Amino acid sequence: MQVDILIVVISLALIFDFINGFHDAANSIATVVSTKVLSPFLAVIWAAFFNFVAFWIFDLHVADTVAKTVDAKSITIYVILSGLIGAIIWNLFTWWKGIPSSSSHTLIGGFAGAAIAHAGFDVVKWTVVLPIIYFIALAPIIGMLISLTISILLTNICKNFNNAKVDKVFRKLQLLSAGAYSLGHGGNDAQKVMGIIGAALITQGQINNFHELPAWVPISCYTAISFGTMFGGWKIVKTMGSKITKLTPFEGFAAETAGAITLFGTGGLGIPVSTTHTITGSIIGVGMVKRISAVRWGVTINILWAWVLTIPVSAFLGGLTFYLVEHFAGYF
Repeated sequence: MQVDILIVVISLALIFDFINGFHDAANSIATVVSTKVLSPFLAVIWAAFFNFVAFWIFDLHVADTVAKTVDAKSITIYVILSGLIGAIIWNLFTWWKGIPSSSSHTLIGGFAGAAIAHAGFDVVKWTVVLPIIYFIALAPIIGMLISLTISILLTNICKNFNNAKVDKVFRKLQLLSAGAYSLGHGGNDAQKVMGIIGAALITQGQINNFHELPAWVPISCYTAISFGTMFGGWKIVKTMGSKITKLTPFEGFAAETAGAITLFGTGGLGIPVSTTHTITGSIIGVGMVKRISAVRWGVTINILWAWVLTIPVSAFLGGLTFYLVEHFAGYF
């Protein structure tokens, strides 16, 4: 029976990864689609390709962090199962509503909520979780500041050039920036599910520690998120690509480059940041270069509310799911 539960958990983890792909595909393609550099179909293919290539580039620092968000002694296969179900529910709800929430924080919240329901608040490793919470605010600010800086520098460099020529050049450069951002997206988001699957394998005695993670885990996670990306998330694309601020290829390049730099930096530090938060901050940054009023702050405030609510709501759903599993399955 234990092996069956492990298969269910791994399957749910890969389903979450797939949902993460189409939920967060908007992050990878919103700018390149809204500037009409690529069609939606080609943009998703482009993003999915770089999502998968990330497998050969990034170390598993982020996956290791996610697996350590709660005390290993309090992790059971049912905690992981409940956390995944809670995370999937919130992810599907926000996708349905077209809200660009964070799949990363959804997963961490669901996992922590189920663990708290099982063993109390002391199981949460706050030294690991607090930096993740800090970066709810820091990731978009960093993305915004970098995109603001890039935009100002490029504006000064290109001010004496013909606008049509500048547009043509940045339409080509945006392909590179979109690819770099998707690379960071794959290296960051797919690893979170690896951490969850790794924790499940450890609890069931399949491996002794995270360093023994079998090769099929990262390969299947990167594959799942890539296929999910290929399915797209068009409601969120509209929110990200046009409702926050109107973008040109020049601005799209600046936003994607800023997002990629942020994701590469945090990925190297092993901090599981939100790709959603990062690119939103980057888009706001390029909008502010034109003028503060170019940013549609009403839409932005609604997005901020989703960010604030994601971890507590996901934790509640993960905890509630745990209680339901405990009540109906009688495993504990």
